[in-house]
Amino acid sequence: MTEPTGRRERKKAQTRRSLADAALELFLDRGYDQVGVKDVADAADVSVTTLFKHFPSKEALVFDQGDDIEAALVAAVRERAPGQSIPHALREHLLLAPDHAADPRFATFLRLVDDTPALRDYAHRMWMRHEAAVARAIAEETGAPEDDVTCAALARFALEARELIQRHADPRGAAEAAFALLEHGWAASHPEA
Repeated sequence: MTEPTGRRERKKAQTRRSLADAALELFLDRGYDQVGVKDVADAADVSVTTLFKHFPSKEALVFDQGDDIEAALVAAVRERAPGQSIPHALREHLLLAPDHAADPRFATFLRLVDDTPALRDYAHRMWMRHEAAVARAIAEETGAPEDDVTCAALARFALEARELIQRHADPRGAAEAAFALLEHGWAASHPEA
């Protein structure tokens, strides 16, 4: 995330970070449904009004890096190695970034999101909102028109594949199979069908 330069911007960023940190701590300790926005505001020592100036909803408190995520997805397409296909670059990005395995709370966080329908749905909506930016980057990289349906389809299917990959016992194997389908099509993957 880009570091804010002015004092006012730094203070806003600090308040936002305090709110997000307090929310995550409370949600992990007590469960999402057992924590209200007032609890989060109190823990961060701000008013509920201030909380809603920074976050449009309770769910948004859990997911605070949308711009960074979108920039990284677009960079995976635009900054891929020479000769590397776009599906391959997206596959590697999904497998490697971000690596939270070192943080012991990350598994707890994933369970929290998985076990809370409101968070699970919100997470999916927030992830899929990057589809248009990824599709534009693919179109630019391939010289296709901005509204090219194949670029949009590749972006959508690549983003949707993340959930399948994360839930699979062998994420790398699942990613390779899913992205081989995107790379080569159904006929190449299943010539008998």
